[in-house]
Order: sequence, then C-alpha cells, then structure tokens
Amino acid sequence: MSEENIYTFENETYRKTYWHTCSHILAQAMKRLHPEVKLAIGPSIDNGFYYDFDTPEPFSETQLAELEAEMRKICKEKLKLERFELPRDEAVKFMEEKGEPYKVELINDLPEDAVISFYKQGDFTDLCAGPHVDSTGRIKGNAIKLTACNAAYWRGDSSRQTLQRIYGVAFPKKDELDEYLQRIEEAKKRDHRKLGRELGLFMLRDEGPGFPFFLPKGMVLKNTLLDYWREVHKKYGYVEISTPIMLNRQLWERSGHWDHYKNNMYTTVIDEVDFAVKPMNCPGGMLVYASEPHSYRDLPLRVGEIGLVHRHELSGALHGLFRVRCFNQDDAHVFMTREQMQDVIQETVRLFDEVYSTFGLSYTIELSTMPEDHIGTVEEWERNQDILKAAITDMGKDFVINEGDGAFYGPKLDFHLADSLGRTWQCGTIQLDSQLPERFELEYVGEDGQKHRPVMIHRVVLGSIERFIGVITEHFAGAFPAWLSPVQVKILTVTDRANGYAGEIAAALDARGFRPETDLRNEKIGKKIREATLEKIPYMLVVGDRDIENQTVSVRTRGGEDLGAMSLEAFAALLEEEVRTRTIK
Repeated sequence: MSEENIYTFENETYRKTYWHTCSHILAQAMKRLHPEVKLAIGPSIDNGFYYDFDTPEPFSETQLAELEAEMRKICKEKLKLERFELPRDEAVKFMEEKGEPYKVELINDLPEDAVISFYKQGDFTDLCAGPHVDSTGRIKGNAIKLTACNAAYWRGDSSRQTLQRIYGVAFPKKDELDEYLQRIEEAKKRDHRKLGRELGLFMLRDEGPGFPFFLPKGMVLKNTLLDYWREVHKKYGYVEISTPIMLNRQLWERSGHWDHYKNNMYTTVIDEVDFAVKPMNCPGGMLVYASEPHSYRDLPLRVGEIGLVHRHELSGALHGLFRVRCFNQDDAHVFMTREQMQDVIQETVRLFDEVYSTFGLSYTIELSTMPEDHIGTVEEWERNQDILKAAITDMGKDFVINEGDGAFYGPKLDFHLADSLGRTWQCGTIQLDSQLPERFELEYVGEDGQKHRPVMIHRVVLGSIERFIGVITEHFAGAFPAWLSPVQVKILTVTDRANGYAGEIAAALDARGFRPETDLRNEKIGKKIREATLEKIPYMLVVGDRDIENQTVSVRTRGGEDLGAMSLEAFAALLEEEVRTRTIK
C-alpha cells in the first residue's frame, strides 16, 4: 500500500476505522434525539456499520432521516475523539450512572486482565476498544446514509432482548455514496426473491420457513445446472454416489460433528437410538470409501455427491435462497496419497476455473487457518496449510489469510465469486483433511504392500445449489444465457391463422432438444413481445402470414435486436451453437 493511500478506502484498516467512527456518531445522534434509548453495540462491518439500540419499535424512514441530519451536525462540530481508560469498578459505576445496562454487562464479561477503554466526543462517551479517526470532522456528513432498521437479538441469543439494529454506510466523497446507492438500487431490481416470483422459479412459504419450493421453470434451471455439474465432473474423473439423509448418533460422534456442530443439526429418535439428519455429506462418504479395500492404484479416488442436507439456521438469518435450512450441496471428496496432494489441489482449482468462467464469474481466494475449536495437532495443521499455500502459489494465484476460520478438521481455501455488480459470494471451498481418514481408519495398500492412511479433500464448487441459483439469478438479473434459460424460445403469433404453424415450429424445436413455448393469444403482437421480454426469454420468433408463406421465422432477442427473417433450420443452428458453447450474453 503506497503512503498516499493510507488514509483512503483502499486501506481496509482505515475504511473500518472510518465506519467504526460513524457508528459512534450515530449513537451520539440517537442519544441527542432520543435520550431514553439504551445503547448496545456498534461495530463496522464489511459494507458499512450498524448500531444496536434498545427501543421497542423500529425507526421509520422519517426518523432515520432525522438521525442522518443530526449526524451531519456532529460532523460539522469537528468533535475531538479522546480515549481514556478506567479500572473495572469505576467503568461499571460510570456506565451504571449513565443508565446503560448493556455496557455494564459487556464490562463485567471482559477478562480480568482486560484494558477497559472509552472514547469521548463532545457530550458523548462510549465503551470501545477503538480505533477511531481523531475528529468527527474527518467524516463527510453529506456522504452518510442510514440504509435500514431491523430487529436483532442482544448478543445473537434468541432468548434475550430484541433490539433495533440501524445500518448505515458512509464514504469520503458524496459521489462515492451516490455510486454506492445506485448499485444498491440495481441490486434491488436483481433481488433473486423478486425475480424468483416474477419468473416462476421458486417460492417460499410460511408453512416451511427456510425450505424452498422449486416450481416447474425453477426445476428446469436446477436440473440444467446439475446436468452441467455432472458433465464437468465426469470429464475430471469423478464418480457419483448417494448417501442416506439420516444416520445414527454414533457416526456423527465418530466424525466429530456431534461435538462441533450439534446445535445446527436436526435430530430424532428411531428404535430408541439417536439419529441426525445430515448437515453435510462427509461421514457418508467415509463409509462408502471404507466399504471395500483400496490400492494405491485406485488413488486419487474422486467421489461426488449432490446431497440433500439440512441445517438448523436461526429464523432471523433466513434470506431467500441465500440462507435456507435445506439445500443440495455439490459435495465431493477426493482420497489420495500424501505425494498426490498438491497435484490434486491444483487439478481441483482448474476445475473451479472452468466452472466459474462458464458463468462469467471471477474470484478471489482466502486461506482459512486453524480455529480454536479444532481436532488434530498444530504440526499437522501447519503442514496442511503449507501444502495449500504451495499449491496455489505455484499456479500463480494470489490469496489472503483468514486467521482462525478453518473447518474444525482442517485448513481450507475459500473461493469468493464476484458478480456483475462487484458483490462477492463465498461459494467454492477446498478443505484439506487428514483427521477424518484417521477417525474412520481409512486405508489403502501401498506399493510396498503395506497399509497406509489416505488424506482427503472435501470440496464444493457451486456450494449450495440453491444459493448458487440465487447468485446467478442476480448476476444475470434473471436474463439467463440461452443454455441455462428455462424457456429458450417463445413463438408469438401475429394472427390466429399462424397458430398451426407456431405449433409445428414448437414441435420441431422440442424434437431437437430445445425448450420452446408458444403464445397463441388473440392479443396485439407488441404486447406479446413486451411480455416475453419481461419474462427474459432469450429469443422470440414472430410468425405471421408472410412467414407461413415463406416458411420462415422473424427472430428478435430479449435485448430488442431484430435479426430479421430466417429459416427455422438457420435459427436452430444459431441457437444450437449458443447452447453448445454455453455462450454468455
């Protein structure tokens, strides 16, 4: 980072410090306008900041605008931010006198040797570890926007007080805020929940919160995606399996999931034995490997599974297809010798490259290291982390370190996809694991005739199929490439006389493996074209008397391009090539 960029948003530390200071300005504005409100916490986050307040009702847009105006006043006051420390008993007394019970609880929960610090700005003081900018005048008041107010549980605990969380964002320049808000408006238009309804892809019902229903067109999209997944994985030498949706407690204890993941698992009792609905496919994959003997000649063994998994997510975390309670995960496990590890990791990255480029998605890589809650020795973790680093470095790929966020059984590479709006989504992951093969006593016979322990990777490329559909729905704004579109062609008749000809065209296209629909309604052709365009269908074939006479179709694209009249054979060849090459447009 060059020195001139230290105090810009290119510097992540400065950006978070700037937003953290904004959260304090929001809290100060709140106490000025609503002194009865109690303060909870207010951190910076990846795309701005928030502050949680104890107040019974959410804030209206008018009230948020009033808070914004007060924040701008505080920025103009150029209040100095001053840090000071207090001993624990004085800190508790200080916050008790201010009537801030949440701050008192936070102080009491700090470790005995913790430094308890506060930041003061004018008439406002908050418990905070910092850091902050030196003055509220550093914040550009005309580039602050409070974006939402939602309910949130105190400390994420559904049994505790419900608070109101106010989100905001701020930038050093007004035009940067304007650009950001434009992106947000575009994102609203692309919201997969809205498009899912409009395009008839899926629905969500109160009868099954977090359990999506896929509609006929959504199933076409989903199955086309899975057909592509199977094609790619066959090319890379994978075999496909299916493992049970429910397995007994003993298995989950053996894998470590019962101890490390139980709160996210749905459980039941069958014949007086505890069972769990699988939250991931890994243990079933272990049993499949262990079901028969293996030689070093079998390795690497690449095993894929589109497994239906269930995870107990909090109701407040559910969000369309992005966060659900049941989904299909495109898990795969590759069993290998230690000598094969780097080659297998690199082969997997190449598979990821092929898949993501098909959808026009770029990515960044994050290496997640050993968490506090882990199994295995530090030496094993460090060795596996070094192998992951070496594999991607050798491929010329950059990565950043995400300390302490590995899976409990091993370090991982997470692939964060960038969509057409520049937003990132964590979809793919490669997790290097030498722990589960040990726990399940997996073996292979080596060249020396002796038994050895394999190592393995857990990996997904799409991740949750449902979530990936949400991502690409927003990425393409519902205008899927022709190969992926649930309906590829809509045949529109100008008059009733063309209905028979339209049916013949639809039958011919269907026979060639395409997905056509007809619109034979007695409506004006302009209305039919507008509606087909809103449905985001790649191609429209307009047929009238002249087309019947000449045995042609008049071709239009959803983008409004008129390709003119051509034979059905010529159009079919055009579409066939687009589907074959999986063209993105």
